[in-house]
Amino acid sequence: MSTALLTDRYELTMLTSALRDGTADRHCVFEVFTRRLPDGRRYGVVAGTARVLEAIADFRFDAATLEFLRSADVVDDDAASYLAGYRFTGEIDGYREGELYFPGSPILTVSGTFAEAVILETVVLSILNHDSAVAGAAARMVTAAGGRPIIEMGSRRTHEQAAIASARAAYLAGFASTSNLAAQAAYGVPTAGTAAHAWVLLHDSEKAAFGAQVDSLGAGTTLLVDTYDIARGIEVAVEVAGPRLGAVRIDSGDLGVMARHAREQLDAIGATGTKIVVSGDLDEFAIAALAAAPVDVYGAGTSVVTGSGAPTAGFVYKLVEVDGRPVAKRSEHKASAGGRKTALRSHKESGTAIEEIVVVGTGHAAGEGERLLQVPFWRGGAPVAGLPTLDESRRHLREATVTLPWDGLKLSKGDPAIPTRLTDAQ
Repeated sequence: MSTALLTDRYELTMLTSALRDGTADRHCVFEVFTRRLPDGRRYGVVAGTARVLEAIADFRFDAATLEFLRSADVVDDDAASYLAGYRFTGEIDGYREGELYFPGSPILTVSGTFAEAVILETVVLSILNHDSAVAGAAARMVTAAGGRPIIEMGSRRTHEQAAIASARAAYLAGFASTSNLAAQAAYGVPTAGTAAHAWVLLHDSEKAAFGAQVDSLGAGTTLLVDTYDIARGIEVAVEVAGPRLGAVRIDSGDLGVMARHAREQLDAIGATGTKIVVSGDLDEFAIAALAAAPVDVYGAGTSVVTGSGAPTAGFVYKLVEVDGRPVAKRSEHKASAGGRKTALRSHKESGTAIEEIVVVGTGHAAGEGERLLQVPFWRGGAPVAGLPTLDESRRHLREATVTLPWDGLKLSKGDPAIPTRLTDAQ
């Protein structure tokens, strides 16, 4: 499916004008970065890069699309002719998925002619802003969970396509599974799910509902016990499934109190191996508050797919170089640094990150304790072969998070985990 119309109109009007005045072929460099992290965040997580590359590969203008653009007076004949043969032939470099980022980090660098690079702005930003916002929130929840698995279950709280991307981003950030089947089909994200309250209400009794579920899914299933009375629900659940019941899920009430009561009750009736799953408007703060409760698995939905209050990463797509000459916006409140940049992260001997170093210029090699952050993504009109898989990016994030100073993992408000230093190449 073509992604060509995932584009703001002004990108095509700039293209049309550039073709007319002869600037369309000037070599340009655009960079994606954010000026600040969402309020209260200490770090960001890059997510969506693979989806960006897929979208650019599908960025094609067929006859019907071009006819629409001409009839809507968006482009003229010359621009339509250019778009008919459009293929991005430039280069793309950036931070790999699962990499941490900070204010000023050049997470994506797009190099090519002005014409071919400028029209990618919206599709690039819409994917990276959404996926990185979800991944950033999800990563904080994973940290708060302290090793306990989290199921992503926010599909019913967002746009149907955003739900798939959210499930992917949450899995990259360390979630164990998703409720979304399309995410499993498209990206191999493991899925989980059993039954809703509607299943219990459908039957004449809780016992009948639990019995039918166990007959279908086995005793290892998870039974939702809070449709009526939780204590009675747990009693019936173990009566039906036996002490080898897989789990009970609690979706309402004071989850910490309910989990403790549930654990005591389960242990008392011999279901010592039955796990407790809790869900219901959980975010990173609610998960952290349950750290001492006997919870085995969390289910998080709305807060994940909405970035837990920060639904966008705040990325911008800015022109920083034209024909080798640095250019930059100089307005008082939105200034940026011109010139293509190289990014490195420096570390102590122990491996703890110290600072993000953004060097204006290219060819800067990593020194002792430094790690180059940008890798090639697109060459010769196609994505680079051998890019990391989703599971590899997931592992990379785990490894990168370990390098943060302890303060950088706090949920409280504060400065970024490490500072960003902008410098010119020597």
